[in-house]
Amino acid sequence: MADFQKDATQPFSFEDIKEEDQRIILKAVYDALSEKGYNPVSQLVGYILSEDPTYITTHKNARSLIRRIDRDELLKDLVRSYLGVR
Repeated sequence: MADFQKDATQPFSFEDIKEEDQRIILKAVYDALSEKGYNPVSQLVGYILSEDPTYITTHKNARSLIRRIDRDELLKDLVRSYLGVR
């Protein structure tokens, strides 16, 4: 029985990868905003609400990075995370 468990197929989820990619991108953008002296949370909220990329610095390519995230998906993930639901 132990051999069966060892060779069991691992589930694969694109959502897990997408969410982890979003987390990495958000962290990089957060860090770039912090380095430039901005309040990163306020700047990210401004971007999310308006979709205006000028809220995000070009430092460390942060503005290009944030555009790789689908804003609607990000909002859904943030609400799910805040509420602790999937």
